[in-house]
Amino acid sequence: MINTLFHLVARAVDQNGIDPDNLDVNTTDPLKIAMSQRYCKISKCPESWQVIEYRPSMAGNVIYMLFFLALFGGQLWFGTRNKTWTFMGTMCAGILGEVAGYVGRIMLNLNPFSKDSFLVNLVPLTIAPAFLTAGIYLCVGRVIVTIGAENSRLKHKMYTYVFIGCDTLALVLQAIGGGMAATAKDKEASRTGVNIMIVGLISQVITMTLFLALWADFALRSRRARISGSLLRTQPPMYEYLRSTKNFTFFQWGLFAATITIYVRCIYRVAELWEGFNGKLANDEATFMIFEGPMMILAVLALTVFHPGRVFGDLWVPAGKGVKSTGKLTEDTASAVHLTATQKCDSTAYQRV
Repeated sequence: MINTLFHLVARAVDQNGIDPDNLDVNTTDPLKIAMSQRYCKISKCPESWQVIEYRPSMAGNVIYMLFFLALFGGQLWFGTRNKTWTFMGTMCAGILGEVAGYVGRIMLNLNPFSKDSFLVNLVPLTIAPAFLTAGIYLCVGRVIVTIGAENSRLKHKMYTYVFIGCDTLALVLQAIGGGMAATAKDKEASRTGVNIMIVGLISQVITMTLFLALWADFALRSRRARISGSLLRTQPPMYEYLRSTKNFTFFQWGLFAATITIYVRCIYRVAELWEGFNGKLANDEATFMIFEGPMMILAVLALTVFHPGRVFGDLWVPAGKGVKSTGKLTEDTASAVHLTATQKCDSTAYQRV
């Protein structure tokens, strides 16, 4: 009798009445299961209680994480060396989000019942691409200035303001929805969070679609102007040498490749979450490992190999400000630009050091 009373007093029961040492693994009450999951470990609770239906691959997710860490180092190196601070900031934020997400998946391999690990996996991987697309928008605005802003339907700075603004809205929606869905204690609340995430992802897809359409329109208008001969008359002479380099051409293709891979990934995420966390696609690891990690790795790789700092050099700052000739350089901009006249061009054409 005394031993029984002592056991009842000593037994640790949490505020919800759950005994961590004696979980009711036969219960079908969703609320009770949700409150018990925090105490679950492999072999202690049924697999049906896992936050996802599979244990993420340890090897695969470690490899992806290491890829992103290596690319993070590359972005830091090129960013600090070429002083592309804003681009470096957006890229590093996106890459760190990817790293955090794969750390969450590694944690899920160790304990597939942990909602905290699921949250660490879900939210960073969902919002990280928004930071990477922000870097792309910064670059495309400068490409437009270099080739000839007269052929763009938007001013070069509007690409940054409009599309980063739209991505910020998408990012907020995805973060709020992800947090709600991952911490929900019932299916209704989880579904609400997922729906908010889907709205954020769809808005991101729409934003990228509009961006690609405007970029394609600019490319076509520039091509027509080149054929007619009018492009040469309107192109800023300050960037003549830059336009003639193969690196500038490769850089544009790299930007396009990065945009398409992120675009594909966003469409996949919409499809993945459409049926909620219990849907077939959301619990298919093979599909995730193809359309999430590799797509983002290819995007970051393209933006690292063809880093804008390596391509633009000292012209990165004036291109961002829309400067078309050295005569329009402000004192602040001029201090960051060191140009020498080329022998084969007239006095207004310059080559970067």
